[in-house]
Amino acid sequence: MRLPFHRLIRHKSPPAEGRRWVYVPYDQLTDRIGPLAEHPPEELGIVLVESAWKAGRRPVHKQKLALILANMRHFALEQAERGVAVDYRFSRRPYDQVLADVIAERGPLVCMRPAERELRAVLEPLTVDGRLTFVPHAGWLTTEEDFRLGAGDAPPWRMDAFYRHVRKKTGILMDRDKPVGGRYSFDGDNRESWAGDPAAPSPPSFYVDPITVEVADLIDEHYAHHPGTLSLRHLPVTRKHAEGLWGWAVAHCLPRFGPYEDAMSRESRGLFHTRISPLLHLHRLLPEDVVHSALRADIPLNSKEGFVRQVLGWREFVRHVHEATDGFRDLPGLDVPIAENPGDGGFSAWSGATFTPTRGPDGGAAPSVLNAQMDVPAAFWGTESGLSCLDTVVTELWEEGWTHHIPRLMVLSNLATLLGVSPRALTDWFWVAYIDAFDWVVEPNVLGMGTFGAGEVMTTKPYVSGSAYIHKMSDYCSACRFHPKKTCPITPMYWNFLDENEAALAENQRMKLPLASLARRGSDRRAEDAAIAAHVRQTLSRGEALTVESVQDAAADVHAQASK
Repeated sequence: MRLPFHRLIRHKSPPAEGRRWVYVPYDQLTDRIGPLAEHPPEELGIVLVESAWKAGRRPVHKQKLALILANMRHFALEQAERGVAVDYRFSRRPYDQVLADVIAERGPLVCMRPAERELRAVLEPLTVDGRLTFVPHAGWLTTEEDFRLGAGDAPPWRMDAFYRHVRKKTGILMDRDKPVGGRYSFDGDNRESWAGDPAAPSPPSFYVDPITVEVADLIDEHYAHHPGTLSLRHLPVTRKHAEGLWGWAVAHCLPRFGPYEDAMSRESRGLFHTRISPLLHLHRLLPEDVVHSALRADIPLNSKEGFVRQVLGWREFVRHVHEATDGFRDLPGLDVPIAENPGDGGFSAWSGATFTPTRGPDGGAAPSVLNAQMDVPAAFWGTESGLSCLDTVVTELWEEGWTHHIPRLMVLSNLATLLGVSPRALTDWFWVAYIDAFDWVVEPNVLGMGTFGAGEVMTTKPYVSGSAYIHKMSDYCSACRFHPKKTCPITPMYWNFLDENEAALAENQRMKLPLASLARRGSDRRAEDAAIAAHVRQTLSRGEALTVESVQDAAADVHAQASK
């Protein structure tokens, strides 16, 4: 007879009396760091909270709900078997209210400082009066001092300077005071497109046990209105699953990761990317462990350095930027608006359902130095756009809740920026759609880098391109109705973006060459660019698909008007 989880955990959990009690948030599911590593299991009790209030904040992907809930439940059982007492609470209330009840029963709690700003804000009533004490988060690889010494006391902050400092301090990939291989970054070597050889590995699948099935049933019953497909066999939910995924990544992905890091393909969604970011953020895998494991692996230096730079460099850098700016609320010279409530990224507009967020902290900072205000179009929710690159990536995303970083940056964020989508709205959409999206990582990557919404605070320029980059680095164009060099509207949209934002970008040194090229583009071409960009915005805003004929007609109308 299969026991439901709540009965099983009560049966397995040892007696609760005389324990040190620790609150374990949903993204600290490890016993290898922090309070759970510092005391014998027989002295410890842990509190985990599964709250419908959190799921009511945003209409997040079903796969993300399942990933977090199944990992929490398995972690609870793993700890009970280790000898830790487990107090697992189910509630519809915010975390502070649930924990207040626990504290009344068991006394003050300790917790590693949460990574998410939003969770810290929810827990603040408990921390101000000492009922809940934060201790340092032991999962990070760098300190605030590292960030200050490497990146500087004030923005603009740059990841490469921070990364060099951390490499020198730790000695990672260093030969005394010189970087191994003579360079700190081999990014220039990691830009090969992929044509099918070498063969890309298929991602592993995992045994689906009754605990995970129970989570899926819960989602079907209470969260069927949430977007995305739920695929249980692709969910790593136990510690053994996490270790298995990392073993697969080391053996099958990392040896080829470097050269094809930026490549995209319809034939292999992940190519040689490790797919471990969701587990890193939940601490089912520890950043320190995977970095040192990669360093020991017999893999090429460009692959080794490329992976280390993602974890030791970029991942650490973005969380420091998020902390230093208070979630982009504090940006020098900018009066940053704050969203009153969490946004749904266009869910209510395009799903046919209405999502009203549960009450709690605000919906986040909304900087937009380029004054982009467009709503997220239906194409980001699965309606056909006519652009193969966008439609392919969106389809993959709603099926898996994950893509690697280049589709995020150079397809989704690039097209949204060229369209003029609001950085806050796009950030909310990423938060909803991606299983590895938490505020400390999604906001810097979208507000700071993907959309240039925060200006030069952490990136040197907008990361935008025409169709040439997508054509070079992917096979998306081969399945598209548009020809990448002749009829694709993305390139005119790129030129129109430069035209519309020329004044705002004029002093940016890294935009000097693109703007100089824009200056040589005649007024007729600029007018055509503007007409095509306007047509694309209007068409996608209506939830309709682009056609070659409609784009050509938009361009022709400009010439017809000019000839009158």
